[in-house]
Amino acid sequence: MQLFQEDAVKWLATLADASVDLLITDPPYESLEKHRKIGTTTRLKISKSSSNPWFQIFPNHRFEALLTEIYRVLKNNSHFYLFCDQETMFIVKPIAEKVGFKFWKPIVWDKVNIGMGYHYRNRYEFILFFEKGKRKLNDLAVPDVLECKRVMRGYPTEKPLHLLEILISQSSSIGDVVVDPFFGSGSTLLSAQKLSRIPIGCDISSEAHLCIINRYQSIPSQRK
Repeated sequence: MQLFQEDAVKWLATLADASVDLLITDPPYESLEKHRKIGTTTRLKISKSSSNPWFQIFPNHRFEALLTEIYRVLKNNSHFYLFCDQETMFIVKPIAEKVGFKFWKPIVWDKVNIGMGYHYRNRYEFILFFEKGKRKLNDLAVPDVLECKRVMRGYPTEKPLHLLEILISQSSSIGDVVVDPFFGSGSTLLSAQKLSRIPIGCDISSEAHLCIINRYQSIPSQRK
């Protein structure tokens, strides 16, 4: 597993053209800051129980630079998944299409447990499914709603390992390079390692690096 601490766009710019088999990521998108300010994302609040901001927000105006680099580093006939909310989806989709991606659909992650919110409480998150070239999914029987309980007491925005394992299994093969330029809690990279892929990730946050190192050391199977 290779880890880097740098701005995501600047780091992606250092990777070679067509060097990545699969990219999965969850940027700290701009609307998270809005949810934090109005109190609907309590785990992101700065409070007695959460004394730091965890990560820097990635502003919407930088998505074109990010998606351009992602398209460049991905091999032809590959997939790209991006976690986001409904607000960010409408920003990302046209930009991704502009730089060359084909948008297939938003996959719905059903978190099972109800969350915060005022206008129907939150229970799902979108995973935008993009394609560069043409690649068949490994299992055509997998639905576009993935039910997987949210992580309740981990790094803020932490994704369940099983959820990432589904995406990685669907869109890559053993020995493929799987990249996450905003690795956060490290779930994408740990899942890729478990499935015998080559995980490479970047995150500018020191908290993220401490989190993934602690998680990696606590799972013996990940160290093989």
